[in-house]
Amino acid sequence: MYNSKLSNKVRVVLNLKKAENCPEKHVEFYSNYAAAISETLKKPLFQKFLDWLIKKEEIKKADVTDIQVRVFPYQKQNGKYIAGRCNSKGVIRIFPRKQVFLKKKLQKHKKEKLRFYLKSRAMAALIHEILHVKYEGDEQQVRSLTRKYFGIFIRHQNVQTQHAKNVQNILFSC
Repeated sequence: MYNSKLSNKVRVVLNLKKAENCPEKHVEFYSNYAAAISETLKKPLFQKFLDWLIKKEEIKKADVTDIQVRVFPYQKQNGKYIAGRCNSKGVIRIFPRKQVFLKKKLQKHKKEKLRFYLKSRAMAALIHEILHVKYEGDEQQVRSLTRKYFGIFIRHQNVQTQHAKNVQNILFSC
C-alpha cells in the first residue's frame, strides 16, 4: 500500500472548549464528518497526486509540518466560514461546513452528491493550503493554481464528468 510521509501528518483535532459548549449529537456529527474527511485526505491516490503536485511546485514536504482536520467549523471575524488555513510554521487546518448548510443542501441534492462535494471541498482546501506554503501572500495565484490542480486531479478520477464539473463550479465560483 502507498504510504506518503504527508499522509502521516493528517490527523483529526477536536477543540475541547467548543466540544464542552456543544450538544453531544453535534459533537458526534462533526466528529464523524472529520473522520470521513481525514480518510479522504489519506487515500493513496490523492496522496500520490499531492506528492506529484509538491514535486512539480518544488515545495519541500518538511515545510508542511502538520495537517489538522478540525472537528468544528471556523468563523472569521468578518462572519465568513473558511475551508482551510495555513500558518507560517506549515500547520494546515481543514475545517468542515456548518451543519445548517448541509441540512439545506440535503433538501435539494442527493446524499451521494453532497458527500462528493464535501470530500472535494476538503481535497481542494488541502491543495490550496499546500500551495500557500510556497506562495504565502499571493492569494490570486494560489486560487488559480488550486483550480488548475484540482481540475487535473478530478479529471483523472472515475467520476461522472458532469458531476465533477458541477462540483468544480460550486467550489470555485468565487
